[in-house]
Amino acid sequence: MRISILGLGLMGQALARTLVGAGHSVTVWNRTEGKADGLGATAVATAAEAVAASPLVIVCVLDYAAVRELLGLVQLDDRVLLNLTNGRPAEARDMADWVAARGGDYLDGGIMAVPQMIGTPGALILYSGSPAAFERYEEALSALAGSRYLGTDAGLAPLYDLAMLTGMYGQFAGFLEAAALIASEKRPVAEFTTELLLPWMNAMAGRTPELAAAIEAGEYATDVSNLEVNRVGMVNLVRAFEEQGVKPDLLLPMGDVLDRRVAAGHGAEGLASLIEELR
Repeated sequence: MRISILGLGLMGQALARTLVGAGHSVTVWNRTEGKADGLGATAVATAAEAVAASPLVIVCVLDYAAVRELLGLVQLDDRVLLNLTNGRPAEARDMADWVAARGGDYLDGGIMAVPQMIGTPGALILYSGSPAAFERYEEALSALAGSRYLGTDAGLAPLYDLAMLTGMYGQFAGFLEAAALIASEKRPVAEFTTELLLPWMNAMAGRTPELAAAIEAGEYATDVSNLEVNRVGMVNLVRAFEEQGVKPDLLLPMGDVLDRRVAAGHGAEGLASLIEELR
């Protein structure tokens, strides 16, 4: 297939290289020259030329404002615009209307991978928007990553993307605080991580489906440690950090939410009930 890519940062280069390797005819454009070297793609001088070259146009740039700036004067008649730029649900919905007004069809996508993962079994791209566009190009896009189509609402891909990133940042925040505590006594962080922390985190991750079921049911009774127990534990944890000369900054927000929920009379409930403080 003929596919154009606008934006050749690390991710854009990985997308282009993988599509070329899969046998597609790829046209690329980047604001600065030289990024297309070695990709095997055809480089053009303007974004308009790239759009004219292919029925599928993939954009992977800094933000949605940059997408509009690039395509502001370009008609998108009979083109599918696949926007793999990180953004928010509201931006994606506005972009879908903006593309439709210029004669195009719109897909939004969330890349759940780093550039080095593109084209490997571990990569995933979330899609939402035009079902006809997704069906037409699903096979070609499968060269990049596993595909998950979420629905016709263009805002769903960025919604799920940001939710998955939120889970990732929470995981990394816990790791960094744990590593800082171990390092405060000059103990080996790598050994602690591989031999103790990872097995523990994996075991706790196995509880998340149970928490999800409780949230959907709105039933927060628990037969493990309740919020009051966790609140007291968090106080002890923060004091230990302070005594060790380590800042508990990434933990403090969760402690605040625990305090609020317990103060509201929900100390006997399980951790899943903290979501009610976030709604």
